[in-house]
Amino acid sequence: MSMEIKVPELPESVSEATVGEWHVAAGDSVDRDQNVVDLETDKVMLEVPATAAGTIKEIRVEAGQTVHAGDVLAIVEEGEGSSAGGSDDGASAGAAEPASSGDADEVADDDGDDQPIQSPAARKLMDEHGLGAGDVKGSGKDGRITKADVLSAVDGKSEAPAPARSKPQAEKPAADTDKAPASADKADQAALKAGAGERLEQRVPMTRIRARIAERLLEATQSTAMLTTFNEVDMQAVTDVRDRYKEKFEKDHDVRLGFMSFFVKAAVEALKRFPVVNASIDADDIVYHGYYDVGIAVSSPRGLLVPILRDADQLSYAEIESNIRSLGKRAQESKITMDELSGGTFTITNGGVFGSMLSTPILNPPQSAILGMHAVNDRPMVVDGEIRVRPMMYLALSYDHRIIDGRDAVLFLRTIKELIEDPARLLLQI
Repeated sequence: MSMEIKVPELPESVSEATVGEWHVAAGDSVDRDQNVVDLETDKVMLEVPATAAGTIKEIRVEAGQTVHAGDVLAIVEEGEGSSAGGSDDGASAGAAEPASSGDADEVADDDGDDQPIQSPAARKLMDEHGLGAGDVKGSGKDGRITKADVLSAVDGKSEAPAPARSKPQAEKPAADTDKAPASADKADQAALKAGAGERLEQRVPMTRIRARIAERLLEATQSTAMLTTFNEVDMQAVTDVRDRYKEKFEKDHDVRLGFMSFFVKAAVEALKRFPVVNASIDADDIVYHGYYDVGIAVSSPRGLLVPILRDADQLSYAEIESNIRSLGKRAQESKITMDELSGGTFTITNGGVFGSMLSTPILNPPQSAILGMHAVNDRPMVVDGEIRVRPMMYLALSYDHRIIDGRDAVLFLRTIKELIEDPARLLLQI
């Protein structure tokens, strides 16, 4: 009996999606609920599971095509599924690279029947970089070649002298750059370096999430009266607290004590004192929020995401650190959900983890303010009339000047500075 694998209901406000990487090919065995393909929306990555155990009979939609809710993606013929299980790790014998169950399930290279089995994504990437099965060492079951194996081979090839190519590399589908952008970027760079002495170019379609990020940033700069105010904060007191309690904190809570929990706590306290910074504009109204949902900007292979810490005022330091670590990990795995990205009344972004000294963060509409943290650097400062070396950080607050006056913005940022420089105030709420 044949079963259809369809595009699931898409998140609210999302009308269409782009087919990402297929983890199976026609003839592959699958288990029920095994992830067979990724769908990219302008906000999150969705996994589409097999509706039944059996064999993929037909794939109806190729990677890179646009689909809508209810569209048929593939047909699966019911029967015994693969014994590998439901893992979608490309380097394993699970869902992403199903184990072969017979001649019909094997995807072999055109060079001959004795060549190692290749996943569809791996075969396509090998063709793009002119690699044969003998150039790539497979790490999957029975020597199966995965996409990760090909990318590793491409990286190794780029380190050795390579002959010049006579024409630019073929355009790369957006689906490949979405699934593993960090590795794909290396492969793209390797392709460009391969043509030494030639003026090569490569055109890559903008991913949905990158297009959405561009749209949102442009909207923020064009539809708000954005202004940024700066201050600097002495991190010595927080650093001393961390050094004194970090081992016990990690032992008791199984999470490291970082700077972010202090800044989230300080931001919440400052928002309570200056409610307009926690507000937003809706048409001709100002909406004051009586809750504190703080967005934490995290980087992911697909772009910048801002998941939300709900009711941050009710979270402990350990809960804040644990939630941020979990969100960061799932962002790297493209497993952030729409609910976790929706809402938010204020945002904190930390460019300091990348070494940024100073920047002007862009608002995250409809929010009216965003706090930018930066790198901590030792600098000579005058303390009690003496010059001392102190760990200093620049802070930046970008705000919508339509509803937030300069006085409130400056005092808000100064409040955060005072709370960080004297953490005891956070406990006493003074």
